[in-house]
Amino acid sequence: MDNNARLQKAFADSIGIEHQKVTDDLAYGKDWDSVSHMAIVAALESEFDIMLDTLDVTDMSSVGKAKEIMGKYGITFDIAG
Repeated sequence: MDNNARLQKAFADSIGIEHQKVTDDLAYGKDWDSVSHMAIVAALESEFDIMLDTLDVTDMSSVGKAKEIMGKYGITFDIAG
């Protein structure tokens, strides 16, 4: 499973939506709430074996932003995904 699929799964499972509905435009406050946000953070940390710092957790406002933040931890994503 590539990093795009892993991130998509973490978001979908945490929010309770179909994996294909996870796009870069999916956003905090619109598509998920604060409780789901913490579930997403936990899922990403577990899936990618990282520990997000507090500023990264609060800055994660969309799936696209999550990909950008994950890049700081050496995790890359295919442009197409």
